[in-house]
Amino acid sequence: MFDHIKEDIAIVFQRDPAARTHWEILTTYPGVHALLMHRLAHFLWQKRLFWLARFSSHLARWLTGIEIHPGASIGHRVFIDHGMGVVIGETAVIGDDCTLYHGVTLGGTSWNKGKRHPTLENGVVIGAGAKILGPITLGTGAKIGSNAVVVKDVPAHATAIGIPARLLDEAPADKKAEAPSNSFTAYAVVDDNEKFNHEAMSAALQALLEKSAKQDRKLAEMALQLQLLGGDAQADSIVASAFDVKPRSKKPNSKK
Repeated sequence: MFDHIKEDIAIVFQRDPAARTHWEILTTYPGVHALLMHRLAHFLWQKRLFWLARFSSHLARWLTGIEIHPGASIGHRVFIDHGMGVVIGETAVIGDDCTLYHGVTLGGTSWNKGKRHPTLENGVVIGAGAKILGPITLGTGAKIGSNAVVVKDVPAHATAIGIPARLLDEAPADKKAEAPSNSFTAYAVVDDNEKFNHEAMSAALQALLEKSAKQDRKLAEMALQLQLLGGDAQADSIVASAFDVKPRSKKPNSKK
């Protein structure tokens, strides 16, 4: 029990630059309080003291604004930052070193008994307001962008964003092995996103530059042909006829 408390406090120092002292974390961080109370409720749930376990989780929800079903399984060094509005369902499984921000839901989509909620493998980061729904699996080191709605499995070390969520990228197998186990990105905002945006922007700019170069070559050819045909005056008339441009006639001034 005390080892869990030490881990909960230590991980806050690693992932929240606002944390200053152990006492501050222990007394003012609702994510830490929710996890401590969940461990008690989960112990009671495993002892089949279901009502007492649910009542304990209900008190934790009232005190912290974080609702964790006592049946949920939560690993070591999990960090719930801010925490208000977090909902974790009964059959959810959260691995070690995961991070959840406020408004995250690990919910179910089925009325059937059995596994209904998501499984988070180690090192998953879920941004604020994201909804992870159904008995799906988020692979090791996966990152979910804020407000995403995820209803399908996410591979290890991949990033998912949007509604419904789509994979922004997926690390190759050799890169997955190189990923450090202690890597952390707040709110799942990662350099991979920036890389993706830069590559997309570069591709768009390259296409525009190529199109502009083609237009410049065509204009140069047209200018050369127009010069051979007699100069600017004739060029204007040829261009006007080519584009079926007719000069606007001036209306005579009406005299009253």
